[in-house]
Amino acid sequence: MPGTDDTPRPEGDGALELDGIGVDDLPGLDLDDLRRRRDAAVSTETGLSYLRRLVQGPLDLVRGELESRAGGERRDLAGLVDGLGAVLSESGRGTAGGRIPMALEPSEIDPELAEELRRVTVGGTRTADVATADDDELVAFAAELDALERRVSARRRSLHRTIDVLNGELARRYRSGEATVEGA
Repeated sequence: MPGTDDTPRPEGDGALELDGIGVDDLPGLDLDDLRRRRDAAVSTETGLSYLRRLVQGPLDLVRGELESRAGGERRDLAGLVDGLGAVLSESGRGTAGGRIPMALEPSEIDPELAEELRRVTVGGTRTADVATADDDELVAFAAELDALERRVSARRRSLHRTIDVLNGELARRYRSGEATVEGA
């Protein structure tokens, strides 16, 4: 029943991607539609997770080069390649964790954000030029990549909230007996 204590509620800023329906409308959706919406949100989140990793690679590389330069070392392309494993494996990322994707390869990637990554990296050539770029160019490149990573992450967080609310509604139905895992 809408508005009851069992109705899942979003946390955070409350932005949900529910295709024009409100949280109070979820109990009125049929089970197949609810599952379809959840699966679509999971698929979109998987694509964003993949895209985020594509952004973080160049960002880690640029930050690693800036750190080396700050320590008085300027590496050539061979030095960058030699240090790539260490730069990409560092655990300096946030503690937000993440969700384990249901599939490692996304079925879809947000075309607008993917195009922005292509633009920022100039199709990857800007990343290949890290060793020869001056410090100001690297700082600007890092700032653009960081801004893109934050946009992708914000969209992922919104989808996480959506998935949580949809899963919460499914769980509520299972607990109440309105639905079973095997069927309706």
